[in-house]
Parts: sequence; structure tokens; C-alpha cells
Amino acid sequence: MKHFVLPEDLNGFRIHLVGIKGTGMAALTELLCAKGAVVTGSDVPEIFYTDAILNALGVKVFASFSPENIHPDTRLVIHSSAYSRQSNPELIEAAKLSIPMLLYSEALGEFSAHSYSCGIAGVHGKTTTTGMAGTLLKGLDLDGSALAGSVISSFDDHCTMINGNRFFIAETCEYQYHFLSFHPRKILLTSIESDHQDCFPTYESILSAFMQYINKLPQYGELIYCADDPGACEAARMIFSSRPDMVFTGYGEKATGDYRIEFKGIRNERQVFSVKGFPGDFKLKVPGRHNVKNAAGALALTFSLAKEAGKEIDFSLLGKAREALESFSGSRRRCEIIGESGGVLIIDDYGHHPTAIRSTLEGLKEFYPERRIIVDFMSHTNSRTEALLEDFAASFGAAHEVILHKVYASAREGPDTGATGMKLFEAAKKKHKNVKFFQEVLEARPWLKEHLLPGDLFVTMGAGDNWRLGKAVLEDRRNV
Repeated sequence: MKHFVLPEDLNGFRIHLVGIKGTGMAALTELLCAKGAVVTGSDVPEIFYTDAILNALGVKVFASFSPENIHPDTRLVIHSSAYSRQSNPELIEAAKLSIPMLLYSEALGEFSAHSYSCGIAGVHGKTTTTGMAGTLLKGLDLDGSALAGSVISSFDDHCTMINGNRFFIAETCEYQYHFLSFHPRKILLTSIESDHQDCFPTYESILSAFMQYINKLPQYGELIYCADDPGACEAARMIFSSRPDMVFTGYGEKATGDYRIEFKGIRNERQVFSVKGFPGDFKLKVPGRHNVKNAAGALALTFSLAKEAGKEIDFSLLGKAREALESFSGSRRRCEIIGESGGVLIIDDYGHHPTAIRSTLEGLKEFYPERRIIVDFMSHTNSRTEALLEDFAASFGAAHEVILHKVYASAREGPDTGATGMKLFEAAKKKHKNVKFFQEVLEARPWLKEHLLPGDLFVTMGAGDNWRLGKAVLEDRRNV
């Protein structure tokens, strides 16, 4: 089948999405509807938070998969990678009818071709940085939209911010080389290190994937990279040797240009920092020095777009940028405050890589210096846990107590019988004096009920379902 080109004018263009309730698919639906497309979709009957978004759009969502769900006037079918063209009845029907089909990542790539598009990439910090950049884009009243990999509070609790079509900022994922479908004019690179071992067995293989992505930048394209991250710096150096035409903009504490940051401390539950090229201080509500770096990257990107739009970075624009950044209060499952009850503050975070765990816990310790930190971590994928076992074991240093479980089952791998989770527990015990292991998530509930004290900070971390424990603790503490 020949390559499908998504038309720029989508008014009345009928599109069907298989797996429409997924975060990325629902966000893409918002963008397609905003451009006038007629969208239908299908998914499992379970209720997800995206149901409310789809209902508000007036999208017809079928609660099962059937060939009959494919309207005869459908011009395009988009599907998530969770569904196979060989087994899903709707995708089989689309093939019979010769309807073009695209994966989500391919459809996002096609969408990006019609705007001045910017991809936010990296092993860590993509969602938060995209949320910050989108918040700044709106705050500076730039003509553009943004798509993040989670709900962003300042996007009115949606995954997208729509404020026009000229610019498009999107979170782009390295897994299975998905980001190679995107058409970037600028790339913001937060970090590169070993991850997704089932797809990238070595550091060199994941570095190569990012290099391929950066090389997609057109002549005079811009790479905005974190100067504090060794992997991002290595990629920038390697690309520079073959692409001297590109613009290279570093940000972070080790940056040498305008986006060198200086951390000023925490005042009134705000992180305060300065950016070398601009007068005055900036403030952030979200904890962690890594988020100050994410903010600097978002500033570098949006100021670059402002210049592209012919705007001057003057005191008025800087004031709007400061206001927008300070208004950013995070995203779902990224240091998300679940609640406070019985004197215990409960936070949930998606961090599932040793570097993310370490930086998040250190940030929380700095932000809440008086609180004892109890972290409940559920690792995700056996391959990642095995490959980074010692790094995981050493990542909990900022916590006072650590609770571990079996590894969360991945669709790509078989379930953990407890062996891999127990390996992590044994390794963590050698690094940390207060480590507990409960095979199932809710088995930790009685221990927490007995040991959590007023003033504690309880954090659930990981890409598993241990967030349920935070909800349970909140309920238990209400009865204290």
C-alpha cells in the first residue's frame, strides 16, 4: 500500500480510531476534531479518564471491536500499537475495504507535517517539559498547539492545548523508534541513557535511535539540549561533527549561553531560579531541580518560537513567561498531590527509571525538608529491572522507608512470579537499612496503617498500579 498523506484540510474528513481511549489517541482525537474531522472510535468497555474528554467532544465511541463499527465513508483508520492488523476485526475490515491505516505514531507524524513542529524527546522529563512548553506557548499567546503524554493541569486537565495551528509542540517517544515518524523543525532533548532494554539492549542502540531522530532536523534546524545530561551532550557533540549547519542551544547549570540556570533556593513553596540571558528570577510550584532544568528547556524552546513569530523578548514578554511558568502545577502521575489526610501528604509519581526515582526523591526531600519520606515503588518490566538492578537498588537514598513489590506485568513480557521483585529487594537491602517487601500492592496497607505518622510524606512511584495504595492510605488516614 502506498504511503498515505494526511490532508491539511480535515473539514468533514471521516477518521476512525481503534483504541481511542488511550492517552495519546484521545489527545490526537482532540487535535483532529479541532481541525474539523469527523471522528469515531472503539475501545474496551472499561471507563477511563479519557471518556470524559471524548464525551465532551461528542465523539461516538463503540464499547467493543466489530467490523460494523467501520462506517463505509471512513477515509482513514488510526490504531494504537496494542492492536494487530492481523487479529483486530476492525483493522481486518479496514484492510478488506482498502481504507488506509496508520499507527498512532505515524498519524502524529502526518499531523506534524502541516505545522512548524517541535519534538520534545528524552528518556526522562518529556511530559513535564511538554506541559511547561505548552503552558508558555499559551501564556505568550503564540499561534500553536501542544500534545503531552498525560493530563496537564494548565491544559484545563486535558492532554492537549489548542491555541492555533502555526506551531505544534509534541511529546515524541523513542520506544520502537516511534519518533522517527515525526517531522521536527526543532528538537528539545532532555536526556539519553539506557532504557527500554527489550527494544534497545545497549546504550549504543538507544543513542543511535536518538541520533537518527536528530538527523531528521532540516537545514538550520535547532537542537535544544540539556547541558547537564551526559547522553544529551554526547549526542549534540556527535551531531555537530556532521551537521554544523544546525543551531545548538544548551540549557542547564553547565550551559554556557543564555540558558545557564542558577538555583536560588526554595521560598514559599516555590523553586526560585535565574536564567543567565534574562533579568529577574523565575518561580516554579513543582518540586525537584530536574524540573528547574525542564523549565529552562521549555523557555529556550518557546522563546525561540517567539522570535520565529517576530516577537521581541522584552520585559512584557518576560513577565508573561514568568506568570505562565509559575502557574504550571504539573501533570497527572508526575509528583501529583493525591491529598493530605491525618497529617500525611500523599503524592503519586510515574518515575520508573533509577535516574527519575533518585532525582524525584531528592527534589521532594529538598521541597519538604521537615517530612519523613516513605516511598512505595513498583518496578515495570522484568528486562528493565534486571538490566538496571543495582541502579534501582541505589536510587532510594533520599527516602527514610522503602516498600517494594513484585514487578508489574508488561504486555511485552510474561508476569513476574516474584523472583525479579525479590532480587530487587535483596539488592536494595544492601544499600538501604529500611526496606520492606510485599508481593501484592495492597498487602502493604496494614503496615502503612500502623507506621505512617502525622507529618510524613508517602509517595507511590512507578509505572505499575501501586497508585491504588495511595488512594487506600488516603481513605485509611481519614479515619485516624
